[in-house]
Amino acid sequence: MNTLRRFSTSGRVCGFISNIGKQPIPVPPNVTLTPSSTSLVVKGPLGEKTVPIEPYMQLSFTQPDVLSLTVEDGAIKHQRAMWGTTRSLIHNAITGMTNGFSKPLYLVGVGYRAALEDDPRGTLAGGNGKRLNLKLGHSHNIFVPIPAHITAEVPSATKIVLSSTNNVALGHFAAKIRRLRPPEPYKGKGVFIGNETIRLRAVKKK
Repeated sequence: MNTLRRFSTSGRVCGFISNIGKQPIPVPPNVTLTPSSTSLVVKGPLGEKTVPIEPYMQLSFTQPDVLSLTVEDGAIKHQRAMWGTTRSLIHNAITGMTNGFSKPLYLVGVGYRAALEDDPRGTLAGGNGKRLNLKLGHSHNIFVPIPAHITAEVPSATKIVLSSTNNVALGHFAAKIRRLRPPEPYKGKGVFIGNETIRLRAVKKK
């Protein structure tokens, strides 16, 4: 992390600010940051991740263990947009490499069930060797292989907890499961992510 402290802080101040990009990024003591001319490598207890850094961006430590990101000219729309995006990527990388991310999914419906089991294909298809066996009101069970970078737990028959160091990949996989039985607005059945709610509609009577 000492290498990063010598990073340039010459970005000029301008009147155009990204509300997300300007926010400081806390850096835990168990995280090491290694910059290059095009990227920032974030290494923590759970692994490492590389975040692309544009040439017009500057990184500096405004306080010990607090990282700041600036751009050369915030008046340029592309720079201002990437300012906030890159700040979010760095923050998510630090969180992912230290604590990781998790998303609970809830199966709501009569007979809806989930079980975690070994995948007969093992890791040949790029998975981690496990799969979800889902009963979602269809005439057949649905088997969903779990990607190598994601872990799953089934603490109860109607709850799935997904974990990963990659928040984006985690969100995509959770959405994939949700699409198998999206929440419907009449009986409130379906696969719900986290605290997701749905407004019920009255059934039209003929």
